[in-house]
Amino acid sequence: MAIKALIFDRDGTLIEHVPYLHDPAGVRLLPTVRDALALARDSGVRLYVHTNQSGVGRGMFTVADAVACNRRMIELLDLGPEPFEAICIAPEAPSEPMAYRKPSPRYAQEIMERTGLSAEELCYVGDRGSDLVTAVRAGTRGAGVVTGLDDLSAELAELGLADRFPVYHSLLEAVTELLRV
Repeated sequence: MAIKALIFDRDGTLIEHVPYLHDPAGVRLLPTVRDALALARDSGVRLYVHTNQSGVGRGMFTVADAVACNRRMIELLDLGPEPFEAICIAPEAPSEPMAYRKPSPRYAQEIMERTGLSAEELCYVGDRGSDLVTAVRAGTRGAGVVTGLDDLSAELAELGLADRFPVYHSLLEAVTELLRV
């Protein structure tokens, strides 16, 4: 079954990972991101973002700060004012009850309910184990991208997911391969 929606992690997948990013001036796109998103969108795939922002729950910055960073990312993408169907900001700190914080499947479940898409038609793409554990919990597909921050393959091996998800070296490579499936 073809993928009809991609749910991207933000930090380390679409933009450079900056711990507790809250200043739009610090937003920098990762290589190939614009081309990857344009390819997916031009292929009719719906685009979503699911980002953990524990700095909000920890009192380090506000949801408005996270939204401002998202707006800057969208400006840099130069794919129009709303390239994403929706963006979920999970503000919970790790110590708080998990509503949307990955690996909660809630956002993916809401997308499926809202759009009528099946779990097989959704795919989480991220640079962390939590992104792919979210895919497992939601019953969706998943793919990893290596941005140089962490050893994703080792993390997936520790989670028992090494053979379950492909890992790519760029977002463009990931999207190109996922669209072939």
